[in-house]
Amino acid sequence: MGIEHVQQVAVIGAGSMGHQIAMLSALGGFKTYLQDVQEPALVKAKEQLTGHMDKWVAKEKITQEGKEKAFSHLHFTTSMEEAVQHADLVIEAVVEKLDVKQKVFRQLDELAPEHTILASNSSTIVNSKLATVTARPDKVLNMHFFFPPLVMDCVEVVKSEKTSDETAQTGMDFCEKIDRTGVLLEKEIYGFIANRLLFAISNEALYLFENGYADFEAIDLITKKALRHPIGPFELMDLSGIDVGYYANMQLYQETGDPKDLPAKSIEEKVEAGHLGRKTGKGWYDYKEGRN
Repeated sequence: MGIEHVQQVAVIGAGSMGHQIAMLSALGGFKTYLQDVQEPALVKAKEQLTGHMDKWVAKEKITQEGKEKAFSHLHFTTSMEEAVQHADLVIEAVVEKLDVKQKVFRQLDELAPEHTILASNSSTIVNSKLATVTARPDKVLNMHFFFPPLVMDCVEVVKSEKTSDETAQTGMDFCEKIDRTGVLLEKEIYGFIANRLLFAISNEALYLFENGYADFEAIDLITKKALRHPIGPFELMDLSGIDVGYYANMQLYQETGDPKDLPAKSIEEKVEAGHLGRKTGKGWYDYKEGRN
């Protein structure tokens, strides 16, 4: 199915990624359903998106008419069946846990039309592990958006051995339609490209911190001043969500059984304490005290 046949899109999961992906789809002119099992999550998503678009209008990135048109394309629902029953493309954006994602893909395979492409926004889990629970492996792929999707201009479009060329091209064309740069990965690999590079940096930063070479603020400062990165690795963990990295490490450990792939001790302690970064008000840094 080519992009010319994609009229309706569904995004599953209204969290920090999903609601912004849905907005991009609506801005691209697609009738879009944002689904979440929790009604409060949908209410929060609508409030946040209204705030984002109001800022865009104020900065003249979009007209008031454009904002209203985008919201007219966007629908909120707790019903997965309603969201996907007429969808041509579904993008899953639920928690980074394989068993949860597989459960969602089983439901999507049952509820969505046969022609529907099923994409995962997973930052680490390859789509072949999700395609195995469906009857349409040729129509499954990864479309990994970066946080925050309304700002970051990149999407990793990842094929498995069974993803058809047509499905991959439709994913790439969809990126173009929503004004995002799609980058095609012809083969699967854990973590894809960007995250594998980030993992190397964050793992080394955690090693240096936990072994007492420098505190985390110093490591962030060196990364920004010496390497010219816009933010340091610990700031990035807070921005992305410390739990996201934790679950990614746990998934990798389950695959390899190698203890070196387990989350760092300091990460485990943060997750256990509920200090997950910006979204909880505290992570490596304390955002309740007004840190930007």
